[in-house]
Amino acid sequence: MRRGPLQAGEKVQFTDRKGKKITDQLVAGGTTQTEHGLILHDEVIGRTEGIVVTTVTAKREDQVNQTHPERDQAKPWKAARAIGGWQFAVMRPRMADYVLSMPRGAQIMYPKDIAQVIQLGDIRCGARVLESGAGSGAMSLNLLDAVGPDGALTTIELRPDFARVAEANATLWYGERPTWWDLRTGDFDSVAATLPADSYDRIVLDMLDPWNRLEQAHRVIAPGGVLICYVTTTTQLSRLAEALRAAGRWTEPQIQETLERSWKAQGLAVRPDHQMIGHTGFLVVSRAMAEGFDALKKRDRATKDTVTDVDELTAEEREAQLEDLELRDISDRKLRKVLRDLDRQVAALAG
Repeated sequence: MRRGPLQAGEKVQFTDRKGKKITDQLVAGGTTQTEHGLILHDEVIGRTEGIVVTTVTAKREDQVNQTHPERDQAKPWKAARAIGGWQFAVMRPRMADYVLSMPRGAQIMYPKDIAQVIQLGDIRCGARVLESGAGSGAMSLNLLDAVGPDGALTTIELRPDFARVAEANATLWYGERPTWWDLRTGDFDSVAATLPADSYDRIVLDMLDPWNRLEQAHRVIAPGGVLICYVTTTTQLSRLAEALRAAGRWTEPQIQETLERSWKAQGLAVRPDHQMIGHTGFLVVSRAMAEGFDALKKRDRATKDTVTDVDELTAEEREAQLEDLELRDISDRKLRKVLRDLDRQVAALAG
């Protein structure tokens, strides 16, 4: 964690009174463009966090109303937007802020989901973690921070250009390339086949078809290790859950999603924001069984058939299944009672 005066090359976060955030890299003699003028980096470099800087003019003389210059002076709010005078607080960005603002090659995982991956996956200092799907590096950054230099992170990314984006974002965040990070390019099965068996405590999969990677994942994970997968659609979720059960080497998958809603609290006006971060993805968590032991399975009730497709049944089979599910047609007596009740209500309405 960086402390002390802000230095050139660091990423900083500028926040105005409305809560708008701008993250930029400090450069000697550089500036940050805002809607209200320019922030001069030389006024920030060498100073501490928590200061307030004021923007300067970003309006050239040829943009001033030459015919009626008093019109600009008559509208202070317009002048402030055009020629500076807007204040910004200066802070080092939190990792969550940095992740949301960093350059992206692929869609990132949201902080709310990343936090759940770290907690549910029990990813902590000293852990050996295998990750597939670096993307823009959002998850990688948090995994690197969680395991620390005493641990190790191996990331497999299919696309070399995405790997470069993730590596650059991590280097900018840490100030240098993390030495405990092994970033490899290639498809998961080919790269994982070169890794030692039972060598990882945790595996994080963020990819389109994690159900096709379970064989190699089980080979390289230690018994009792945690597998956590991030998928975005219900079809992916279903295929993954069924594949985990069918393999017999993974515990019953735990499935969840996280919704995020922020609140406003100003005096007596305390209410939730009108917008929230709803569905972004599902997390599927399972643990690896030891070799030679099958996972324990929960017994389904005989009256609940969750596998058979009703469209594939004959009329006789469909009728029998309805009986097994204890679904009964309404009796004639019950139907007559319902109709009498409805006739009475309709008559009352007409009256």
